[in-house]
Amino acid sequence: MSLILRLQQLQGEDLQKLQALYMHTQFPMEIRYYCASWIEAQDWQGINVDDLSMEPNARMLLQELIQQVNQKASGLSDEMMFPIRLKLNQFARELDQRWSISPLNFVRTIRYCIEVEQSLVDDAGGNLARTPMSDSHESIETTLHELRIMTADTEKDLDTLQQKQEMFVFQYQENLKLQNQLAQLQSLPERDPNRLAQEPLLKQKKMDLETVLQTEAQHLLTMRISLAEKHKQMFEKIKDVQHTVLEDELIQWKRRQQLAGIGGPLEGTLDQLQKWCEMLAEITWHNRQQIKKVELLRQQLPMKVPGNDLLPELNTTITALLSTLVTSTFIIEKQPPQVLKKETRFAASVRLLVGGKLNVHMNPPQVKATIVSEAQAKNLLNDNNLGMNETSGDILNNCGVMEYHKESGNLTVTFRNMSLKRIRRADRRGSEFVTEEKFTILFQSTFSIASGELVFQVRVSDHPKIVQEWQ
Repeated sequence: MSLILRLQQLQGEDLQKLQALYMHTQFPMEIRYYCASWIEAQDWQGINVDDLSMEPNARMLLQELIQQVNQKASGLSDEMMFPIRLKLNQFARELDQRWSISPLNFVRTIRYCIEVEQSLVDDAGGNLARTPMSDSHESIETTLHELRIMTADTEKDLDTLQQKQEMFVFQYQENLKLQNQLAQLQSLPERDPNRLAQEPLLKQKKMDLETVLQTEAQHLLTMRISLAEKHKQMFEKIKDVQHTVLEDELIQWKRRQQLAGIGGPLEGTLDQLQKWCEMLAEITWHNRQQIKKVELLRQQLPMKVPGNDLLPELNTTITALLSTLVTSTFIIEKQPPQVLKKETRFAASVRLLVGGKLNVHMNPPQVKATIVSEAQAKNLLNDNNLGMNETSGDILNNCGVMEYHKESGNLTVTFRNMSLKRIRRADRRGSEFVTEEKFTILFQSTFSIASGELVFQVRVSDHPKIVQEWQ
């Protein structure tokens, strides 16, 4: 069943969320309905909206959609459909006016709408089959939905700010032209007929334009401050929900995993956690791109911000949030055994919960497993500046490349044939037994996103274990 047909089955709160989505993104629901087949057939994910070289592809999609809308309008010949035909014609013009200067934002908006739609129908489809959502899970879902709407709202504000700034620059250039014309006129004799006729008109025109520029400059400054305040509030909201997902939900899953390793119930699936982490990655990344765009607009038109300038703080905050999300979602999905024996094969798997959303899989990272003492592991995990080469032994088949599984959206690496070749123990004191010394397998990797703009060193260790050197 097509997505648009499933959307028509939504009821109650889910239907209200769908209406809110299209109200906030200001993308006409009528276009979504009448052009559903074409929209759902396009590869929106195939366009990297952060890559300017993809703009021609995005513009082509925009023009094709406008053509689709016009064709649908022409096909509505029934008299009862006359108002809809007029509306579609109007929407086609508005699509061109709004998105022709930023076709990549057009693709971002459509992609965002489809992702929210899919999430709504997936949730609605499972309502009868699954147990009621806990209060904490419902709060996470609601907050993430609100953040998506807030992100679309700031994206719209940013587009408006860009258009206003471009108009301001154009008017400023016009004012410079008037200044040059006045200077040329004033170089003529005071009684020159041309000067007498044109100078008062140019002075008045220049005065009027400067009044407009002063007003528009203040308006631009107000818009910049307002947008910064919106981003600040949103980043606080992102920080809070991210803390809930990573420090509560993910930690609980790790605890259940640890208990499962000693005979407790199975830890459960990671799918729900991955969904939340992917939504956070998408929201955080889009907001970081917005902040970068604001920085570019400010470079193009510097204006002194009265009081405390929030932009540097916002840039630091959103980058730190992204870094925390990425490093915290590099996890061990399948733990190695609690007791390791030399020269005995063992397995483990590692997963990056946000790998599919940040295009990490486009340049798959390599993961390396090493064995270290418990003390070494604590030092390494607490200090990112320490070297990554400290080991307490040698493991065979300890390197693997993460693989992206398109159907599930998982980015994982499975070590199937690791084997402990050698172990180096610390000097024992007194009556300390060999089995009292604990070791851990440390998994580590380095990868980049945004064409190398951000580089992450990620590390995660398994549960402490003992090593037996005899068979």
